[in-house]
Amino acid sequence: MTAVLLREAKGGVLTLTLNRPDKRNALSSELIDALRAAAEDADLDPEVRVLVIRGAGRDFCAGLDLAELLASVDRSLADNEAAALSLGELFLVLRRIPKPVIAAVRGNALAGGCGLATACDLVLAAADARLGYPEVQRGFVPAMVLVLLRRLVGEKLAFDLAATGRLLTAVEAREAGLVSRIVSPETFDTEVASVAAALAGGSATALGLTKKLLYDLDGLSVADGVRLGARVNALARSTPELRELVSRFLGR
Repeated sequence: MTAVLLREAKGGVLTLTLNRPDKRNALSSELIDALRAAAEDADLDPEVRVLVIRGAGRDFCAGLDLAELLASVDRSLADNEAAALSLGELFLVLRRIPKPVIAAVRGNALAGGCGLATACDLVLAAADARLGYPEVQRGFVPAMVLVLLRRLVGEKLAFDLAATGRLLTAVEAREAGLVSRIVSPETFDTEVASVAAALAGGSATALGLTKKLLYDLDGLSVADGVRLGARVNALARSTPELRELVSRFLGR
């Protein structure tokens, strides 16, 4: 039986490939569980410094598996909430682990697939990619992904995207704040590998502290954020990596 998730580790970079190209890499319960387990394993693996998530075939991810979604109509509210939380927990794990997570988006990133991309720390999108939340067009609600979407783009645009289900081009998605960088389709793999390698070659401690601070700032006032930043700054000053890298930069 073909694995729904492929893993490849090289040079400190773990690449996780959603491997359901015939289903446009739709998120089945099996694939969600495999992704979460892989991310948790990577968190504990000192050889892994960066994660890259991508899709096999033409698309990144088309969202939840529609066959599973249809079958859920006959299940209990408690069962469906537990299934939904499995995807939500995946989003939280990707934000919680201290290692940078890159979404490499080619083709379509739709619904929960768009949520998966935006749960990552960096979204590198091919110029011909499309992103959006078309759940309402199928009578569904972009419920958990709306948590991330509202933070990224604000209330008005979040409601527009969620209520209309319209899709954004890569340029529109970058302007909205859903995409970090746009990459040429011709050099996509090379540029994704270059960004991942650069992150893998940096200070793991500094990157981990930066990521944690970024998400811990959610909901804090400016004053509380500055105080938290000062504590992180002080912690960073005490690390052996800072001593080594600054001394090397100064030639000492």
